[in-house]
Amino acid sequence: MTAIRPAGSGRPAPTAPGPAEGGGRGVATTARGSLFGLAGSAANALFGFVLVAVVTHGLGARGAGAVFTGVAAFTILSNTLKLGADTALVRFVSRDLELSGGGGVPGLLRISVLPTLLASTAGAAALLFSPGLAGLLLPDLAPGEAASLIRLFAVFLPVTTVALVLLGATRGYGSVVPFVGVEQIGKPALRVLLAVPLVLLTPSVGALSAAWLVPGVLGAVTACLSLRRSRRTHPGTGRPPPQTREFWAFAGPRAVSSVFDITAVWTGVILLSALGTAAEAGVYTAIGRLVTAGTLLQLAIRLAVAPQISKLLAGGDAPGAHHLHRLSTRWIALFSWPVFLVLAAYPRTVLSLFGPGFSDGAPGLVVLAAACLVNVGLGNAQTVILMAGRSVWNLAVAGSAFVVQLGSTVWLVPRYGVLGAAVSWALAIVVDNGASALLVRYRLGFRTVDRGYAGAALVGVVAVAIPVFAMRTFLGDSVPGAFLGIVLSIGAFGAAIWRYRLPLGVGEFFGALRKRGSENSR
Repeated sequence: MTAIRPAGSGRPAPTAPGPAEGGGRGVATTARGSLFGLAGSAANALFGFVLVAVVTHGLGARGAGAVFTGVAAFTILSNTLKLGADTALVRFVSRDLELSGGGGVPGLLRISVLPTLLASTAGAAALLFSPGLAGLLLPDLAPGEAASLIRLFAVFLPVTTVALVLLGATRGYGSVVPFVGVEQIGKPALRVLLAVPLVLLTPSVGALSAAWLVPGVLGAVTACLSLRRSRRTHPGTGRPPPQTREFWAFAGPRAVSSVFDITAVWTGVILLSALGTAAEAGVYTAIGRLVTAGTLLQLAIRLAVAPQISKLLAGGDAPGAHHLHRLSTRWIALFSWPVFLVLAAYPRTVLSLFGPGFSDGAPGLVVLAAACLVNVGLGNAQTVILMAGRSVWNLAVAGSAFVVQLGSTVWLVPRYGVLGAAVSWALAIVVDNGASALLVRYRLGFRTVDRGYAGAALVGVVAVAIPVFAMRTFLGDSVPGAFLGIVLSIGAFGAAIWRYRLPLGVGEFFGALRKRGSENSR
């Protein structure tokens, strides 16, 4: 492995290419957007953790499993019925800003919002008149209670779906603030605020499901107001030709692949509820929350980097896009690997925070933590594929991963329960990210691994893995072992980051945060 030279040593450390070399454009916006997105992701993870804890303690594993099975089905449907329009708007709005200053955005909204509204309304109607589906998804509930719960979710489906599409347009303007404020801070916080008094006063599956759904209405209103402000700020010049055919040629494959993406997260919950028990579904939901929390930086950077890569490619600045991808991948790997190393070392201790019975999911958490080391290590390859306009490639990869997950889940869940669901999801993660990384490298020409990336891997192993697993060996999977391992790894990691801040790209990240000028996020 290539050695890295510490900052402040006798010879100057290598620095990333600057704007003159094609690498600086978009870095400042991405850095600032990533920082805000990281704060939002952290808030989302915290509120999500609290919500799971509140629901599981208020209803038990069985009742919590029913609530989160409904949430899973609703999430899959809303992401299906937005028809890929949100991702398409990220790409097409950002490209339109680069080419015409935003003049084509009104046309893009016209061709994207109405189809998603009609599709989500039809989906809601299907749920309202399909009582048999309720019994299939929620076998542990009485038939009447299950049907009422499904109808409740159906009522909120159209408004939630359209709001996701509008937030995609705001991301295309280069700002992550509306999306983060609505999806990662506002709605999760309101859910907790509504759930806590309900658990204390009238805990029930229906009431806590309503607490999860109601904040979506306020989120839709906020999305509309934010988009209106962005359009006023960027009125554009001229009227670009209609892009209906090109838009839906991109959005169509993305619509299907987004179903695979979101289903990968929730398939285990639904099949555990159907083929196993509601208690297993509740445990698996808790594991999913921890894994999602570990990828919060990856999500934050994805939100910020997607429109920047699209704009760079639209403007013909391929070197800038390549540099931005390499640098953002390094940031993701450097700061995300430690989280999954800790989860892999102390799974029972971490899961015990959810209550008794949840530590039985420890083997599944270890499997998913290992898979997520691959996930964050390969960065946002899927985002590069989409922003380069290759939604068909993304569909092929996501579809392959889905087939692997579904097939293995059906076979493994009845035999191994939570562990089987975790192994299935882990296989899908590795297939999806591995195939996407190969396409990005050998078909689009984006390199991921460089000298700085190798240094990030070395820091993760030496500064985090060694102290964490050493304490696990001596003190076991216990609270004292976890506490000492985390404290020692934080000290070693912080020292390594400071000493090697330039070759690791950390200096460039914080230097970009200090920049002022035209790239400020709005």
